[in-house]
Formats: sequence, structure tokens, C-alpha cells
Amino acid sequence: MKRTLVIILSIWACSIQAQNKFTISGTLSDKVDGEILIGATIQLKGTDIGTVSNEYGFYSLTAPAGNYTLIYSYLGYSDITQDIQLDKDIKLNVELGEDAAQLNEVVVIAEDASRVNIETPQMSVNKLSTEVIKQIPAVMGEVDVIKSIQLLPGVTSAGEGASGFNVRGGAEDQNLILLDEAIIYNSSHLFGFFSVFNADAIKDVKLYKGGIPARFGGRASSILDIRQRDGNRKGFNLTGGIGSISSRLTVEGPTFKDKGSFLVSGRATYANLFLPIFGITDKVGFYDINFKTNYNIDENNRIFISGYYGQDNFDLANTFVNTYGNISGNLRWNHVFSDKLFSNLSLIYSKYNYALDITSFGLDWDSDIENYNLKYDLVYYINEKLKFDFGVSGIQYDFNPGFVRPLTEDAAIIPNKLDNKRAIEMAAYVSAEHKITSRLTAQYGLRYSDFRRLGTQSIQEYANDMPVIYHKELGIYERAEPIGATDFGKNEEIKTFGNFEPRLALSYKLDNSSSVKASYNRMAQYLHLISNTSSATPLDVWAPSGKYIDPQLASQYAIGYFKNFRNN
Repeated sequence: MKRTLVIILSIWACSIQAQNKFTISGTLSDKVDGEILIGATIQLKGTDIGTVSNEYGFYSLTAPAGNYTLIYSYLGYSDITQDIQLDKDIKLNVELGEDAAQLNEVVVIAEDASRVNIETPQMSVNKLSTEVIKQIPAVMGEVDVIKSIQLLPGVTSAGEGASGFNVRGGAEDQNLILLDEAIIYNSSHLFGFFSVFNADAIKDVKLYKGGIPARFGGRASSILDIRQRDGNRKGFNLTGGIGSISSRLTVEGPTFKDKGSFLVSGRATYANLFLPIFGITDKVGFYDINFKTNYNIDENNRIFISGYYGQDNFDLANTFVNTYGNISGNLRWNHVFSDKLFSNLSLIYSKYNYALDITSFGLDWDSDIENYNLKYDLVYYINEKLKFDFGVSGIQYDFNPGFVRPLTEDAAIIPNKLDNKRAIEMAAYVSAEHKITSRLTAQYGLRYSDFRRLGTQSIQEYANDMPVIYHKELGIYERAEPIGATDFGKNEEIKTFGNFEPRLALSYKLDNSSSVKASYNRMAQYLHLISNTSSATPLDVWAPSGKYIDPQLASQYAIGYFKNFRNN
């Protein structure tokens, strides 16, 4: 009886304690154009309770009942304070800008509200806003996202005239590049001189070099997460620019009686107009289009549709014609279940295609990689000390390694098509950000990925499962002779891989302006870039892991000392 009474009293005490805590939630946006603000800081003054807005501007923090001063802070914006009496759950949607937001008794201050960057265990992350990127000297008048991140510590160029970048010694294909969650397989225009990202359409750029959150996977080195702007919700706007290589134009404005917005931004080169003046018959150029729109169904539901299309064309005197480009699209649904539970459901499409015509040989060659991705992510803000992220995803890959055919009937080219390849990559993850003590904060999680190489395909068999053998006399590897073949039917599993990918990051606060952080993450990569050169080119072919190609596995450890100087 006594034991039962103790249990009942404990449950009652926990209930009373829970009832004495309340939650403040809402979204943060720009006062001028209504753009959501990613990574803004929300802090209760004089306490260690704080949070940051997520990729969709949503925030939630829980604190004991009482009177507080709430501080909203974002780089490049005036801080806003709000005195609140926390005796019930509160929903506050706040607009930050040059003037005070539309709240009672609001003052603009210059007080430090950025202790979150000291307390959070997240490390090895660089965040760049469009404003910062545009301040970096441009190449030939073109602001470039990829060139900008190559100036960051631990990031190097893949080489002159080569696309992409290397992070902490990793290869180019070991970087996962996302544009509104869609995979971008080739990040360059004009063979690496410009990137595919139009700065006029970009809102936020994050490069994860280490301590990678469990929601990301699929690459061994880094994650480049780029988010497009939503469009101006307050009025129509037309902007553009003329550069030495290309021109750009952006149109944006509100839709559905101010319940949504749209943005369309395009770029195109006009170098081909001037080349004939110098007697050059070659043609080189690119164009791309960014599109995004959104609609607020109600205060708890919001729909986003975004897309990208870009193409490069290179014509060398009509004898060598090269075209390549990316296309992507994303349909997203944000849903707020409660002031503590936020979700995002995404249906994503990506494709990268490459074509080559050599008229002197009468050769036409095409290849592409295409994927469909369904992912569901949730964030649960349990209390002021604990936040959970969890979700699932599934990606279907279709590989067309190459199709060779003659350009003309009399060309000495025998039509040949490499086997199409198919694969499915599934993953589930859970992670937590846990404030263990006033000084120690941890971010820990686990991701499990499952990769299945599927038929229809015929796989050749080799002695000892060795498709290559070492020739001792010549000192080289040679292709082995197949001893047979196995036919796999449609959706029949050729090879299956599974990997646990643990993540851990710790932050120990030494004082209000400094901390020590450490992180560990394990990553599994199932796609590989097959190249004939030391640096990647558009001609390279993506291939999945399978019977003779194992996944790439990487474990990364990082440690650092963080210090805020001179008013942060």
C-alpha cells in the first residue's frame, strides 16, 4: 500500500511540475518581405533557456511559469525584446527588421543574445547568408556560392577549370549538395568557372564539415545544404543585373491574397553573341531557372513547391558538342501538430544528364542519373533541456551509365547500351539535443541506412569474386575473364548493405563567451563517381555499390575551442 501511494504521489508531483511549465512557439520572418528566418536565436534573458529557428522559421521553447524578457536575435537584424508573463502556452509569430516588430512595449537593444553558439554542441558548420556572399569579390561580375565556400577553412578547390570542391581531404563525390533538399550531382556551369546556384534566389547556405546531424546521410565527407528564398510576401518586386558573362532577372511577389508568395529567377549567358566578332565559331554558354512558391493553408499547415532547371552547352566548331545539366523539384508540406511537435513531409525529384556528340567519329553518347526521394522529418521539443529529431526516408535511383549510337547511317559506330542500374536507399534516424547541466550540452543520435542494388541486370561472375587481377610482370591491374553470369529479375536483390551511423557532439561551456566542443560521426556512402581523370568532369559516371563495389565508410573525429570576441 505504501509503495502504491509513493508511486501515485510521484506521478502527481511530476504532473504538477509539468503543469508549471509552458511553451512559447511560433515563426520568425523578415518584416520587409516576409521571408522566413533560418537559425535565428530566441533566448529568455538571464537564463540558459534558448533555441534557434529551424529551416522553416519555426521555434519552440519551454520554461517554468514566471515573468521573462524574451530576446529575438538574427545576424544583420535589430534585436527585439518582449516582456511576457508565462502562465500559459503562447504563440508568437515575430517579424524582425530595421524597426520594432508589431508587439507591445518592444524596444530595440544591442544586448548579447548569441550565447547559443557557445552552448550548442554543433561544430564544424559554416553558415553564409546571401548578404555575406554578395560582399565577397565576384568572379567576372558573377556572385558565386561555390567560390565563396572555397574561402572557408578546410575547403579547397577541385582545381582550375574543374567543378566542385574538396572538404578536409575528401573527394568531390563525397560532398552531398542539396538545393531545397533535392540532390544536385553537378554544381558547376562552364566546367567549374561558375556554380549552378543563383545568388538572387538563395536565402541560406550551410556547410557541415563535421559533427553532421543524424538527419543527413549518403556522403562520406560533408553536407552543403542550400535553401531558396520563398519570395516577397509584402509586394511585387523586380530585380536584375548585367554581368560580363551573363544577365539575370528575378520576379517575386505575394499570391492568394497574401497567403503565399512566389519567386522566379533566371540567368543566361550571351557570350555567343560576341564570339563571332573575334572570328570564333565555337559556342559556349549556360542558362538556369529557379522557381519557388508557397501557400499558407492555415496557421498549422503550409505547402511549398520549388524547382530548378539548368543546362550547359559547349560546341567546338560543330565537331564536338557537349551538353549537361540538372533538374530538380520538391513538394513539401509543413505541419505543426502542437506547440512542441513540428513535421515536414517532402516528395523530391532530381536528375543529372550528360550528352556528347563527336561528329568526326559520328558518335552520340548519352547518360544520366535520376532519383525519387520521399522523406518525413519531425522535431519534438520536449522541454527546455531536451529536443528530439527523428524521421525516415527512401530514395529510388535509376542509373543510365551510357548509350552509344551513330549520328549518321554511314558512321562506323556500333550501337551499344550499358546495362541500366537500379537501387533503393532507405534510412531511419533519431537524435537528441540534451542540456545535461548548465555547462554541458550533448547532441547524440543514430542513423541506420539500408542500400539494395536491384535487377533487372545480368551480373558476370569471376574466379574468387575478383573482376580485376594483378599482372606481376607488367605491374598493372587487368580485367579478369568472366567464368559465367547470373541473371537477376526485376526488383530482385543483387546485393544488400546495411550500416549503423552513430553521431555524437559535446559542448562544455567554460564561461559565457567560450566553450570546448568535440564530435564524432560515422557516414556511409553508397554512390561512387567513376572518373578517368584526377579531377571530376561532367563526363564522369555515377555508379551504385554492388557485388564488386563496396560502400565508402568514414569515421570523423573533431575537437575545438570556441570563443566570442568583442561583443560577438
